Amino acid sequence: MRPITSKEPRVNDRIRAREVRLVDPDGGQIGVKSIEEARWLADQLGLDLVEVAPDARPPVVRMMDYGRYKYEQSVRAREARKKQTRTVVKEVQFRPKISSNDFDVKRKRVERFLGDGDKVKVTMRFRGREVTHPELGREILERLVDSVEGLGTVETMPRLDGRQMTMVLAPVRRPTPQRESKNEPQDAATEEE
Repeated sequence: MRPITSKEPRVNDRIRAREVRLVDPDGGQIGVKSIEEARWLADQLGLDLVEVAPDARPPVVRMMDYGRYKYEQSVRAREARKKQTRTVVKEVQFRPKISSNDFDVKRKRVERFLGDGDKVKVTMRFRGREVTHPELGREILERLVDSVEGLGTVETMPRLDGRQMTMVLAPVRRPTPQRESKNEPQDAATEEE
């Protein structure tokens, strides 16, 4: 049975080495010190000893405020999660005998999904003998692609798989607009007024 290892670094009394390479809070090298002397220095400064490189010989220990360090790490992780983009795939189903009004309703739904930045899986379902005429379904899917041309592009071409034909549309990535600098004039007409 293997011992349970923690990803947390050893702090203060949990550091087991006799000698350590001490680093001050600003990152400067203090040198190799005994663990008792390093603890005393950290205690005088009101800081914690944190083992940053346990595999080095001797282990590298840094003086820092460990609670503040943990808090800053959690804030950075939270910010990184906010900036992540999750790809969401929405699905819209069609039938070969769809009326023009129903087609428009589903087309608008596809446009809304693409406008929100989501991918859209378009499924054409065939029932009974409709599967003998896949070209009817392909025509409807091509009509859909033509109608959402500015918002999305075909990522996966229509493919017949059993009794359904599927296609994936991806949103068109627009370049982010660059902000104007404060020194440039906003508009010539507004300056004259």
